[in-house]
Amino acid sequence: MHLISYITSRSQISEKSIQNTIELLNEDCTIPFISRYRKEKTGNLDEIEIGQIVQLKEQFEALEKRKVSVLKILEEQNVLTSDLKQKIDKTDDLTTLEDIYLPYKKKRKTKAETARKNGLEPLAKMIMSQRINDLDYTASKYTSNEVESSEKALEGARFIIAEWINERTDIRNNIRYQLERFATISTKIIKSKKEDEKAQKFKDYFDWSENLSRIPSHRLLAILRAESEDFIRVKIEIDNERALQKMEDRIIRSQNKCAEQIELAVADAYKRLLYPSLSNEALSIAKEKADEAAIGVFTKNLQQLLLGAPLGEKRILAIDPGFRSGCKIVCLNEQGDLLHNETIFPHPPQNRDTDAIKKISSLSDAYKIEAIAIGNGTASRETEQLIKRIHFKNEIEVFVVSEAGASIYSASKIARDEFPDYDVTVRGSVSIGRRLADPLAELVKIDAKSIGVGQYQHDVDQSKLKKSLDATVEHCVNKVGVNINTASASLLSYVSGIGPKLAENIVTYRNENGSFSDRKTIKKVARLGGKAFEQSAGFLRIKNGDNPLDDSAVHPEQYPLVKKIAKDVGKNISDLIGNSSELKQIDLNKYITDTVGLPTLKDIISELEKPGLDPRKKAKAFSFNQNIKSITDLHEGQLLPGIVNNITNFGCFVDVGIKESGLVHVSNLANTFVKDVNEHVALHQQVIVKVLEIDVNRKRIQLSMNYK
Repeated sequence: MHLISYITSRSQISEKSIQNTIELLNEDCTIPFISRYRKEKTGNLDEIEIGQIVQLKEQFEALEKRKVSVLKILEEQNVLTSDLKQKIDKTDDLTTLEDIYLPYKKKRKTKAETARKNGLEPLAKMIMSQRINDLDYTASKYTSNEVESSEKALEGARFIIAEWINERTDIRNNIRYQLERFATISTKIIKSKKEDEKAQKFKDYFDWSENLSRIPSHRLLAILRAESEDFIRVKIEIDNERALQKMEDRIIRSQNKCAEQIELAVADAYKRLLYPSLSNEALSIAKEKADEAAIGVFTKNLQQLLLGAPLGEKRILAIDPGFRSGCKIVCLNEQGDLLHNETIFPHPPQNRDTDAIKKISSLSDAYKIEAIAIGNGTASRETEQLIKRIHFKNEIEVFVVSEAGASIYSASKIARDEFPDYDVTVRGSVSIGRRLADPLAELVKIDAKSIGVGQYQHDVDQSKLKKSLDATVEHCVNKVGVNINTASASLLSYVSGIGPKLAENIVTYRNENGSFSDRKTIKKVARLGGKAFEQSAGFLRIKNGDNPLDDSAVHPEQYPLVKKIAKDVGKNISDLIGNSSELKQIDLNKYITDTVGLPTLKDIISELEKPGLDPRKKAKAFSFNQNIKSITDLHEGQLLPGIVNNITNFGCFVDVGIKESGLVHVSNLANTFVKDVNEHVALHQQVIVKVLEIDVNRKRIQLSMNYK
């Protein structure tokens, strides 16, 4: 099977689009670049479709690599026949390939191998022929010093037959089918752990049973975590009698003593070889699907978080609140540079709230503060209430900002390099302020797993998770675009075609030579060659540069085309930009060529209408119910304002202004069936929720958005 046919058979994408996309990928083009600037070649595929091609391409290459390895081993064993080679060549999935290879796989010392060494394979073959009339007499001929009796001879032969049965692809696939359709996963609490305090969060799974194919991803991951922490035992079960009967029906064709021996061998093969292996395989497949679902939830949440509403270039006073250690304050300018920092102590045990109010007021005046960002951790509500007592001379918006990952950033090398003369508390406060101004620019500095919007992220395949999260960050960065003259190396590293090393080189060039005045100058950056420029230029913005197109998503390769369009309508490019009425009248068909079609032309016109438009909304201030300070202040029936701070497959979590977030279960999201939670809520969405149930001991809050 060839790569193109492999991908075609597993997707709904046309062969031509696949062929052209693979050519671009082989030329080291990135997914964002291909999706945005090569629409004519791909047939207008989006990033998801291109990502699917990339994934299938990797699967195919892994399969081909394994085939080469298997063929080499079989050649070395001198067992590779033309039929076997052809069979392997035609195989299009790894499971089938491994089943074909199984009989030739080098095994540890097995019961079957011992039996063969004792000369019992001919007896096993005779039994399998099912034509022996006097089996006891035949078996007695195979006794020896190692095989003491006919019974031992028959037992050894059964071990060999069990191994043959285990290696039969049709039997393995039949059991796989039964596991796929009918398997249940059941759990039992380990008695000695029943009262363990840590085990209580898994209380729902102390005695649980469910169809394995239908178990939700979050439940399976929770069960597997409980098992790994040694609180419960997990079993995968099917109807054993039915499975054995189907195996016997495929093998036994007689009713003599050979059939009796085969029946025993079938039971042994199933219990000792087939079921342990294939039930583990079934659980592994279920876990893989659960991982994919959990990673999907994480990537959706991360994308929403990274594309969260920025406040923009404002002067911000950021506060990392605390009680005993005080509240760390920093003042930032419009570019996020640190202007001032100090600590105030408005809360217990010091209670110097009057001094704190005077200090915040004077700093706001001195540094012309336009917004205040308060971290949502310890003492957040108390600090917010303090701020609301202050009468500022100018209007200042107050925002409560998620601290998730701020401590990770503050202790990182990136933070130390940015602020070598300040401690972690100052760095953390700066991060809180900057993520209000631009969540994307700040959050890319933090390991995505530490941002706190995942679902069992530590339990899923870590390499797949990292790959998916990196792709999500890359997508978000390139969707928004990056100001090359202000972006950090962390942000630049996610730009299509750049990467960490070139990002550092860009910052070094900027520090040594000043701001970039046009996109052509980017080529002067060390090691940034033609390919990197092609891939990155359209996503790098230059504000107030020499060429107005440099602050747009129009790729430099299309500048001559834009110049021709402007000339044809009798305008300068700068006069054409933002001139919607003029742009709408342009006949795009006049400019279609072999390489430029309507998709690219429409993108160009759209970009000229609103060059460099940020696709994100603007940040809005929000206030929690000031009377709710802890879980004990809640009561059933309350309506509360809240912010969605995490989304899962089973619902969403809402911050109502206390330490514990409440769960809006999927059944309480709407008055209709909810297939996808993301279709009903978005991360950081401001909502009104109704309190349904409070469990103070377990610190759980049940909420509803379906209360009207």
